[in-house]
Amino acid sequence: MEASKEQILVNRLLLKEEAAWKELFGVYSGNLSYVCSRYIIGKDDVHDVLQNSFIKMFRSIDSFEYRGKGSLKAWITRIVVNESLKHIRQYSDFKVVTSDFEIPDMTDEEEPDLEEIPQEVIMEMIRSLPDGYRTVFNLYVFESKSHKQIAELLGIAENSSASQFHRAKGLLVQKIKEYKMLIKAQYE
Repeated sequence: MEASKEQILVNRLLLKEEAAWKELFGVYSGNLSYVCSRYIIGKDDVHDVLQNSFIKMFRSIDSFEYRGKGSLKAWITRIVVNESLKHIRQYSDFKVVTSDFEIPDMTDEEEPDLEEIPQEVIMEMIRSLPDGYRTVFNLYVFESKSHKQIAELLGIAENSSASQFHRAKGLLVQKIKEYKMLIKAQYE
């Protein structure tokens, strides 16, 4: 959405114009569902979190400050992430996952090789991670939070955040290797 259209939409939202809220929902709900589903697995829960997010946006639009192109999207995305985290803390038996999973040792340089893997498959791999791993991974990778910020958000130790991220990455590397072997086997 170009800056002037975005600013006009913001002005209409500030006036609590019903059509503007419908437009906001129409333009951004797909992207926000995607963001939410990185954290929340159940469809009904995603729906509930999005509904709560839009209510929060409506109630707090007066505090929004337009700072140029993309600021509206950034603001509403931040609300969805925060509402997703709130939901996880309230309804999930969110805990820091310990060594319940066998994760192969990997060097710090070993990055998951994502080439030639469809984005939907990668997102499914991320969604299949245990709650703690998935949440820390998403906050670190997609929201660019530091381990210190993640620790504060989730009420865990900073080194737990780093450990969760490392384990999430290890599991993803393992899932990617398995996927590639499966694909390779199909062509042999």
